[in-house]
Amino acid sequence: MNNFAKRSYKKEILDGDAIPFADIRQNLKELNIINTLLGGHKITIEGIKNILDFNTKIPQLTVCEVGCGGGDNLKAIENWSVKNNIKIQFIGIDIKRECIEFAQQQYPSLNCHWIISNYEDVIFNNTRPDIIFSSLFCHHFTEAELIKILQWKKEQSTKGFFINDLHRNRLAFYSIKFITQLFSRSYLVKNDAPLSVARGFITLEWRKLFQEAGIKKYIIQWKWAFRHLIIFKHEAAATI
Repeated sequence: MNNFAKRSYKKEILDGDAIPFADIRQNLKELNIINTLLGGHKITIEGIKNILDFNTKIPQLTVCEVGCGGGDNLKAIENWSVKNNIKIQFIGIDIKRECIEFAQQQYPSLNCHWIISNYEDVIFNNTRPDIIFSSLFCHHFTEAELIKILQWKKEQSTKGFFINDLHRNRLAFYSIKFITQLFSRSYLVKNDAPLSVARGFITLEWRKLFQEAGIKKYIIQWKWAFRHLIIFKHEAAATI
């Protein structure tokens, strides 16, 4: 991977089928460690806080993660919400049964409705989530697919949505490649972590995606380590 001017469209191993459950478990465990040590969970909580208005009393919220993986993001939000006396009902959506099963095993007490499905097929009936988010999810898709995802998140959320994903950058690519080759015991992480960076987006590309999705008002923030936090808030739901 020598040219970072354009994103890679090479598929990650995890996007394939028939991966042994033990390998997926190891991958999810190490992703949780990476998210914890490199600030991924902190960025996710910042996304929640950016959508909420703490000048008013916050009732119970419904927070939905698309591509929830092993559920570590939702658990991190729960830990934060308990400290701040905020009640949250969670929804975790993932197309891989193995990820949902792992999440249920890891966090059996989490107040979460787990859904094994493509996000497009999920029907929320009469109660749409207050906040929808995804972390390390969007780089798995093509631009055309992402435009649909952005539109779906806007339509299905009542207060807003946010995205926590990777910034395509040469230093980020070689840093995570070195770190995972040195410390990881997962062939999935060793292959997919640097490839995820190569599949990521730069700021101008995100702006183009939002423009094509017809979403005008949003905020893009650069976060360490080489992440973008992108926030959309429904104007009518600026306060709770």
